[in-house]
Amino acid sequence: MRDTPRSVKVDIDSFTYFVILSVNTDKNMNILKKIYCRAFQVCFRIALPFLPYRQPKIISSIEELPSVLSEQKIKKVLLITDSQLRGLTSSLEELLPECGIECAVYDKTKPNPTVSNVEEAFECYRSQNCQALIAFGGGSSMDCAKAVGVKTVHPKKNLSQLKGILKVRKKLPFIAAIPTTAGTGSEVTLAAVITDDKTRYKYPINDFPLIPKVAVLDPKVTFTLPKSLTATTGMDALTHAVEAYIGRSTTKQTRLWAVQAVKLIFENIETAYNNGYSEKARRNMLIASNMAGNAFSRSYVGYVHAVAHSLGGAYNIPHGLANSVLLPVVLEAYGNAVYKKLKKLAVGAGLCSKTETEETAARKFIGRIYELNEKMGIPKTLKGIKEEDIPLLAKRADKEANPLYPVPVEWNARELEKFYYEVKEK
Repeated sequence: MRDTPRSVKVDIDSFTYFVILSVNTDKNMNILKKIYCRAFQVCFRIALPFLPYRQPKIISSIEELPSVLSEQKIKKVLLITDSQLRGLTSSLEELLPECGIECAVYDKTKPNPTVSNVEEAFECYRSQNCQALIAFGGGSSMDCAKAVGVKTVHPKKNLSQLKGILKVRKKLPFIAAIPTTAGTGSEVTLAAVITDDKTRYKYPINDFPLIPKVAVLDPKVTFTLPKSLTATTGMDALTHAVEAYIGRSTTKQTRLWAVQAVKLIFENIETAYNNGYSEKARRNMLIASNMAGNAFSRSYVGYVHAVAHSLGGAYNIPHGLANSVLLPVVLEAYGNAVYKKLKKLAVGAGLCSKTETEETAARKFIGRIYELNEKMGIPKTLKGIKEEDIPLLAKRADKEANPLYPVPVEWNARELEKFYYEVKEK
């Protein structure tokens, strides 16, 4: 017997609306829930041109950063990084004091930053009387720095109270982001993804004040990135571009960014993987990641990210690795719903001609992703997934994705379970 309908209230900043949503007990997503998700997405798409997106100032070298900070009259910063990158930060730690800027350091960021990470870093920021934040590293360092910024304006709130969208609503301290990977695009996004230490639940905080003020795209800091991370973070950037493009909330500008990012990644990722000191390839990968970040920060991502986030929270699986493995699998599952758009990406990337059929072009595109994964040693499955955890993980992915992500096809938690089984190590 089906449960009775219940009323769900959805609050999106300046507008609130009600829909009647039946509790879903069917295998496929309930039709009313699908209508609810699409209505939510349409409202957000209508609001998109009026939302305060902005792009950070882009500088091409770490040496330019002190003058930017001085212009803001900043005298002391907290540098947030991780222990493995601490050697790479030495030049910056020396440069800042030479320019009259004190630098405190927090270097305990974990690969999937936790609430404890943020609380520790925030205490360091507060006790050292810092005025600004510098994130040095991959998405984890940037997520941690953004969340510390959130804590400075909401010191009495738990981070979990601010998860979701548009709940921060206050100006954060100055944040500069220095990506050492060409993948996350976090230097331009409004999101910070944090993991609860106790429950291992991974959740995003999304609001416009989280967008960094400055992004430093310096290829020199990516030269020594290990091959495995070059591969998975590069495929992470590809996932951002593809999911932004195939979604239903695109704009002319986000589509342009996504196509350009895909083309640059396909042209440069193997060179960056095989020759890490290729400045051209490294710079192009940083540019591609930045473009993909701009695209998905406005057009959002999809089920690849939702499933990957749940795996990262539960098992600490690196986000780029999870995305790399899941991307072609999810694209195949979308079927003909994405053929037309994947053909446009394939043509834009030079993988096929305009005369190819949509299905043929789409299959070539997906095949190229599998090929890149294989060439760069990315596995087809992920270690550590426990079968008994899958229903809970799928529910978390469902909660993250629906209704926010404007995916090509709507799936519920039970339908999402298949992806965990497919990428689970046999």
